[in-house]
Amino acid sequence: MQAARGSRILKKLNAKVRTFSSIPFLESQPKATVSKLGNGMRVASEPCSGDTVTVGVWVDTGSRYETEENNGVAHFLEHMFFKGTKNRTQTQLEVEIENMGGHLNAYTSREQTVFFARVFKKDMARAVEILSDILLNSNFDQALIDREKSTILREMQEVESEVEEVVFDRLHETAYRGSSLGRTILGPTENINAMDQAMIKDYVETHYTADRMVVVGAGAIDHDELVKLADTHFGGVSAESKKEITFEEAVYTGSEIRMRYDDMPDAHIAYALPIGGWADPDSFPFMVMQNMIGTWEEGMPGGKFARNPLIAKCAEQRMAKKISAFCTQYSDTGLFGVYAVGEPMALDDLMFNVQGTVTDFAYEVDEQLLEQAKKQMIIQHLAIADGSTSVCEELGRQMLSFGRRLHPVETVARIQAVDSAAIKAAADKFLYDQCHALAAIGPTHEMKDYVQMRRGTYRLDC
Repeated sequence: MQAARGSRILKKLNAKVRTFSSIPFLESQPKATVSKLGNGMRVASEPCSGDTVTVGVWVDTGSRYETEENNGVAHFLEHMFFKGTKNRTQTQLEVEIENMGGHLNAYTSREQTVFFARVFKKDMARAVEILSDILLNSNFDQALIDREKSTILREMQEVESEVEEVVFDRLHETAYRGSSLGRTILGPTENINAMDQAMIKDYVETHYTADRMVVVGAGAIDHDELVKLADTHFGGVSAESKKEITFEEAVYTGSEIRMRYDDMPDAHIAYALPIGGWADPDSFPFMVMQNMIGTWEEGMPGGKFARNPLIAKCAEQRMAKKISAFCTQYSDTGLFGVYAVGEPMALDDLMFNVQGTVTDFAYEVDEQLLEQAKKQMIIQHLAIADGSTSVCEELGRQMLSFGRRLHPVETVARIQAVDSAAIKAAADKFLYDQCHALAAIGPTHEMKDYVQMRRGTYRLDC
């Protein structure tokens, strides 16, 4: 049954690719080129218009690859890479980037760690050398580590002041309780205070190996030149780790975390159900569903007249100040749902409508809303090609997530292949009659309990 369904999707996808070959400039969009160095490290590049180049290193590691004891080390390490190397002090590094008119940045997620630089075309070689210097020659002096602890603790305080950030951390904590995917990226305070040189060096030796790293470039770039630079500066990286990689299986648990604070003006709620990972065949239907629900905030024009009934009701009846659908995916799992900032006395009605909107995908699909969402997704995707940094980020993410780059023709075809039958099938498989995960912070007293809300994942009138 599954094989037959997959065959139908493939036939439909091929048909859509042919249909969209007539879109102006879509077929002629440049394709990514991928090479492999002698040590197994991949080098991927994609040309795009402009005089700038964005080059970076995408590493297949993040907080999910940590243990309970070293949770937070991936993010801490990201900070330490900018504190000076054997060849440059922190000040020299900053001045050199500024003198080039460049921009150097990095971020850590649950499954990926990224370092990239945006510079003018003529400075690409220097940018690649700088990236290799900070990744391969950084100073992990204990005094610098101790000094950075206070910076990260301040960053933690800033994150904790952002209620939306905290809600999504609590959502992961309850949905993936007891596993690494449920832990925060920054880690707990006690781990930050206990961070030392040995812990950081061990993490680098274990995870920063050629088989887990991709050198990525986009913009006014020559692929052969990038390969030569990568070979010169990253060719000596160990081919693979000699130590065992920590990677815990994602085990979803339908559950909730409620943090009741009656003195807060609004309730912040994240409601989610489990879906497949990036490579799951139903990924595109869920991305379309996310766009069908959309995002709305109080003060935005047209809320009462929105095509989506959830947003229209929230705007008209003042049940919420914000509605935002999300589709968060990882290598083997994901969460699909709605984040809402609700009026305390309207939470019962709000969650009834939120659950109804999500559950209804398994029963009926608004064809006009579906087509509208697909067009919006195509426009959003094509907008990525507007700059070297956005193209580079998309290329790097896809190289780690899919092992290849999805050309715009394929992406648009996959979006267009999503019809009401695909939406219903995906919703029936993942959303219908499933135990939900919920995180709520604020005056939550008007919300039904978990068992009562569980009944909202199916309808009795059909």
